[in-house]
This record gives sequence, C-alpha cells and structure tokens, in this order.
Amino acid sequence: MVEEILPNLFRIEVPLPKNPLRSINSYVIISEERNLIIDTGFNRSECRQALEGGLDELGVDLEKTDFFITHLHADHSGLVTELAGSTSKIYFNRIDARIIQTWRNWDDMIEYAGRSGFPKDQLERALKSHPGVKYSPNKIPEFSYVGQGDVIEIGDFRFVCIETPGHSKGHTCLFDAGRRLFISGDHVLSDITPNIQCWSDQDNHLKQYLASLDKVYDLEVNLVLPGHRNRFSDLKKRIDELKEHHRRRTDEVLSVLDGGGMNAFQVASKMSWDIDIDEWEMFPIAQKWFATGETIAHLRFLEDEGMITRVSGQELITYIA
Repeated sequence: MVEEILPNLFRIEVPLPKNPLRSINSYVIISEERNLIIDTGFNRSECRQALEGGLDELGVDLEKTDFFITHLHADHSGLVTELAGSTSKIYFNRIDARIIQTWRNWDDMIEYAGRSGFPKDQLERALKSHPGVKYSPNKIPEFSYVGQGDVIEIGDFRFVCIETPGHSKGHTCLFDAGRRLFISGDHVLSDITPNIQCWSDQDNHLKQYLASLDKVYDLEVNLVLPGHRNRFSDLKKRIDELKEHHRRRTDEVLSVLDGGGMNAFQVASKMSWDIDIDEWEMFPIAQKWFATGETIAHLRFLEDEGMITRVSGQELITYIA
C-alpha cells in the first residue's frame, strides 16, 4: 500500500509475515535530483515484492535513490543491499555499523542467555527462529556514516540526525524542524512499546532509552512518522506514556522478585505480556527470547539503580529484591 503523507513524501507499508509487528513503514521522499528511502523491511520475497511494487507505482529510479537506515535490525535494514543502485548512498550510524562489521557469531549472546536461565535445549531453536539470523542483508554494504547533528537534504526536506540509543545502540531518528516532522524509527511508536532488550552485563539499554526519550521530548513536532503502525501528532504525550509503561514494568519486576531469588527467564515467565497466549510454556520460542531480553533490560536497570541485588557465587545470574 502506498500513501501520500505530504507533497513528495510517501509511506509504503511493507508486510512482515508471521511477525507480531505485522508490517514496517518504509518512507520515500522524491525530488528531481535524488530520492531517499527510509528503512526497507526484511530480506525476504514478500517484503521485496511489496516495496518494489510501491516504488514502481511512484516511479522511483533506484539509480538516483539513496537510503537512510534508522538502526541495524533486519526488519529495517534487510533489503538495503538488494535495492541500492551503483550510485546509492546508504546513510547509517557508526555504532550499529561497527556491530554489523565486527559481528562474528551469536556465541556471546547465547552464553549470556544461558546464564540468564534460558533453557539450553531451546537456545538453538531460538537462534534459528530469530529474524536477525534469517532475514538480514546478504552482505555488508558500504555505508555513508551519519551522527548527531549531521544534515541530510533531499529536495526541500532538511533532516537533522538525532542519535537515540536504546532500542539499538546506535538508533538514529530524523527531524525536519521547518515541517515539524519527526521520523522516529523504532524509538517512539504510536500504540505499541519498542522492545528494549539487553544481553550483556556491560550495557544498560533501558537507562539509555529513557535518556533518549528525554532528549527528543522538547522538539517542536506536529507529525511523528514511526517505523511501525500509525503516524501520530502528540510526541510529548506518547513519551510520557512510554516512560509510565517502563515505570510499571519495573514495579512488576520488583513484585515478581518479592517471591525470592530468580533468574531473568524465571522472572519473564511470571510477567504479563501482550500476547494472546495465557501460558508461558506455550509462547513461541522467539517470543520467549524477546521477553527474556526485555526482562534482562529491566533487571539491569534496577540493579544499576541499587533497587535489586545480584546473588554472587552462582553460575546462573540470579537477583533478589
């Protein structure tokens, strides 16, 4: 589906089959000299067919088209190397690019997941079902790096890059002050909560995410274009709702831990999740993975805030309130 949002700014809805997110919004800006595509969808045939169909409908010449990728996740970056022409620039943040360029395997993440209580006999299945494994770009592209304050001009659009780490380490949004237009990627979504995961003792992604929400709170914005679901107008209200959501989630983690020491997988199994399945045992393995990663993010936040304590001398990472 192609939708005109503003003159020369369009949204192509790209389906994400069998994924709770349902679809991704790929934004296309058209000008006489160069075009810009913001995010692409998974590297799979259904996504490519939908995106290329929308681009054909708009008459987009990929040889005069550049790309901006908000962050490294495969639903946003998967198709970029398949679509980029020989003259295309691929604008991307350095932090996520470094992760992609130095990525060797998932061993560290799997090891940490095991120490967090994720059953070892389920880890291989979780990895095989992970979209980042199945639908990433076929090769590492040559990036044109952008960072905080850099400007991308397409036609009469003038976007300033704003680094908003949390959902990924290098997540970057775009802001056109003249139009009061904010392209938020997965940083701020309208009716679902961005997934904030953590798989390391060195990171505190939830703390980063909350700081990034504060960073964009006072932008003068009339229209927010998110990576998924519907566009919206009241950025401040939505940020307040997201911060309240995470306050409630940390309270829920504390309530679960009140029953005694637990690892992240155990805590996740007792949390409330927005999924039409009542029993944790029946959750799809991929959803258990995402839920556990999100729980770790909240546990790490609470640990750094001194509100919970890690039990020492144990192979599994266990916390008490």
